[in-house]
Amino acid sequence: MTTSIRPLKRPQSLHVSVQESLKAYINDNGLKPGSALPPEGELAHQLGISRNSVREAIKALESVGILETRRGIGIFVSDFSFAPLLDNLAFGMRGSLEDIDDLLEIRQALEVALIGKTIRLISDEDIAELRAVTARMRSMAEQGKGFPEEDQQFHQLLFRCQNNRMLVKLIDIFWMAFYKASNFVNLENVDPLETWRDHHDIVEAVAARDAEAARQRLDHHYHGISRTITKNKETQS
Repeated sequence: MTTSIRPLKRPQSLHVSVQESLKAYINDNGLKPGSALPPEGELAHQLGISRNSVREAIKALESVGILETRRGIGIFVSDFSFAPLLDNLAFGMRGSLEDIDDLLEIRQALEVALIGKTIRLISDEDIAELRAVTARMRSMAEQGKGFPEEDQQFHQLLFRCQNNRMLVKLIDIFWMAFYKASNFVNLENVDPLETWRDHHDIVEAVAARDAEAARQRLDHHYHGISRTITKNKETQS
C-alpha cells in the first residue's frame, strides 16, 4: 500500500520544505530508480501548494540527481550518479589551486592505501591492458602531447580488479574534478614524458607484485603533480 506524502513542515522556506517532502515520499514508499512519482497536479493537491512550487522543487531535485522528468511521461526516481557532485565540485574549485592541491592529496591517499589489494588481485590480462595504455601515453608524450583520456583509463584499470564500484566512481570523481578544475586555472602538464614514466614505473611495480615499490611510485607520481601546482601558485602570487 502506498504511503501518502508527508505534510509540509514549517518554518522552512517553501521550496526546501517541498523538496524534503518529496524525498521523504520516496523513502517512505521504498521507491527505487525508475519508479514513478504521482503527477505534479496530485503532488500539489496533497501538499496544498501550487503546481509551480512543486515544479520548482522537482527541478531542484533533478539538479542533484534525485529525480528525472521524462517529457510527456512523468516524474521518476533517478539512477544514482556522482555527475551533479562532480560538476559542482570542479566549478567550485575553479580558481583555487589550494583546493585542487587538497583534492589531489585525498586522491593520492585513496590510491596509495588500496594499491596493495590490487597487487593481490590483478590479473595478467589487466596488466597487459595497463601496459598498452602506457604505450599510448609514451607515443603521445614523445610528440609533446598530453594524454588525459589515457590517464583516466589507467587509474580505472589499476583498481578495476577490486570489483568495488564505489571505489571506481570515487577515483573517477577525484580524477575528473581535478582535471576540470585544472582547466579553469590552465594547470598544464609541463613534462608529458615524466608523467608517462611515472605510470610506466607503477605498472612494472604492480607486475612484479611489489606492493612497497608500487606505493612509492604512486607517491612519487602525485608529488610530481603537487610540485606543478606549487609552481603555479608561485607564478600567481
